[in-house]
Amino acid sequence: MRRSRLWVGLAAALSLAACGPGGSQVPAAVPRAADVGWPFYGGDAGGQRFSSAAQITPANVARLKVAWTFSTGDLKSRPAAVRKSAFEATPILAEGRLYACSPFNEAFALDPATGRPIWRHDARIDTRVRYPNDFVCRGVAFWRDPAAPPAAPCAARVFMTTNDRRLIAMDAATGKACAAFGAEGTVDVAAGVVFARPGEMQITSAPVVAGVPGGAVVVVGSSIDDNQRVREVSGAVRAFDARDGAPRWTFDPLAGSAPGNVAGAANVWAPMSVDEARGLVFLPTTSPSPDFWGGFRAGPDGHADSVVALHAATGALAWAFQTVHHDVWDYDNPAQPTLATIGYGGVARAAVLEPTKQGLLFTLDEGSGAPVIPVVERPVPQGGAPGERLSPTQPFPTLPRPLAPGRISPSDAFGLTPIDRKACRDKIAAARHDGLFTPPSLGGTLIYPFTGGGSNWGGLAFDPGRGVAYLNTSSALHLVRLIPAAKVAAARRARPDVEISSQAGAPFGMSRELVLSPLGLPCNPPPWGLLHAVDMSTGRVLWEVPLGTTRDKAPLSQYLLPHVGMPNFGGPIVTASGLVFIAATLDDYLRAFRAADGKEVWRGRLPAGGQATPMTYVTGGRQYVVIAAGGHAKTGSKSGDELIAYALAR
Repeated sequence: MRRSRLWVGLAAALSLAACGPGGSQVPAAVPRAADVGWPFYGGDAGGQRFSSAAQITPANVARLKVAWTFSTGDLKSRPAAVRKSAFEATPILAEGRLYACSPFNEAFALDPATGRPIWRHDARIDTRVRYPNDFVCRGVAFWRDPAAPPAAPCAARVFMTTNDRRLIAMDAATGKACAAFGAEGTVDVAAGVVFARPGEMQITSAPVVAGVPGGAVVVVGSSIDDNQRVREVSGAVRAFDARDGAPRWTFDPLAGSAPGNVAGAANVWAPMSVDEARGLVFLPTTSPSPDFWGGFRAGPDGHADSVVALHAATGALAWAFQTVHHDVWDYDNPAQPTLATIGYGGVARAAVLEPTKQGLLFTLDEGSGAPVIPVVERPVPQGGAPGERLSPTQPFPTLPRPLAPGRISPSDAFGLTPIDRKACRDKIAAARHDGLFTPPSLGGTLIYPFTGGGSNWGGLAFDPGRGVAYLNTSSALHLVRLIPAAKVAAARRARPDVEISSQAGAPFGMSRELVLSPLGLPCNPPPWGLLHAVDMSTGRVLWEVPLGTTRDKAPLSQYLLPHVGMPNFGGPIVTASGLVFIAATLDDYLRAFRAADGKEVWRGRLPAGGQATPMTYVTGGRQYVVIAAGGHAKTGSKSGDELIAYALAR
């Protein structure tokens, strides 16, 4: 989705000071806590985003204060480039140090108690290149070589992938490149790939490291420019030896598609997961090219739009489960597959949880990929564009119920005023919409949830003690229109402010735009953002609450629309003390919710947009919660360049 200006055009801004619950009592002393780390992007290798830290509780969370801040320096050194970036990083804490990356692939090691920088490593990417997702680096990976002497150079390594498609190995102690890895510490991930333009492929999510016999492999995905052409580059996932960077294996999700099909991509841009005990790496694959017309690719598109389990040592397929058949909606899998033991049906099962853009949550057996919670194939709307070959059915989990709405009618139109609502009603009535999976059309189709909706790259958090998953969703409408190829250039000239892509090689290009009222509000009814809790022993939704306010997009409307929630990008974490921390929304806050009932018990004002997933750890007897506050270019949130750490006031 290209940059959209949401919630603009309302009356002048009003200012509201941020505050959390508090009181006049003398605070109780905080007992010291044992050290607790966060060694992986998702907390653990399986992406549960759970911490056993319990110093911060629902009873004392109101006493959270800023403990330290760290600036990447990007606002001063790259002010123009920052406006084309998203600071989505989640730091990791490994062996007593925090490691993180900036959107421009500068890696940092920090003191976790003070935020003091220990070292920096700048990958020196070219900020003049245009990338499909702007400049992003969601995180780094840590690995200690068990065969190396503990004090040897690069015995412990930090791996970072870059926007310009490199994999870099750095000494965790010094930040210096590991000279024996690749070419002086660097591997060209896309060596030999021919691109139509320099920024066609980038890497945005952290790599994963998986132990294999004799060592380990570093597994890397990619983010590829959508909708540009039919014969897009391959979305292959690649693995490299963790010691020397030598290529170990490649997996192409489309390798099993029907003979004669013409397509590319089906890449893995979201985070991946690892189960070293099983020797498996788990991939969330995306849609094949182009997004909105698939007439040259018959059938279900191989292992596109799937949760895929590979043998880490060889890249051989263990199993795959497809969440969308023959995707023409950009409903790729955007979230890290979360590995969790659940008690559904009274039986403990090792499962893979995959939330989707459709607002669905698939629960699969980790060993086989078979649904733990049943999945049914349901008929979906037909009548695609000329030459299209739609699947007659799509998979739907029986539980939990959909977490985002998938059907809208003109009578559902939202508007702040009668004029506003009528305009939205007319827009909805003028487009085709027969429910979820209505195919794109020349007259215009409503995609609901929109292609950035449901769950996104923030994924979910899982509390293994309570057996509950916590996840956030967004709700908005996209109008997608197919354009005859011969008319694409004229359409671009006529509407330069709208996303229009050629889908070169297809008979149709496409346009995609959010459906907004004249006042700039979404035409679909609120809430536009929600936080949910799902009991994975029953599949039932325990609670859901609006997430976010309109304060930083339409300040006046926060008083008229106090409980609408906001679209959000980033994810939650959960702690053993019963707190869910999340930022993500389009207002500039980090929030804490009580895990038991969803009550908001604290919020902290951020200096910029918090479109990132937080993390937490305990060091020196004190628990910290850290969030990247740097904004997100495509949402228009406030730009910044800081990591903010919160801790209980002493």
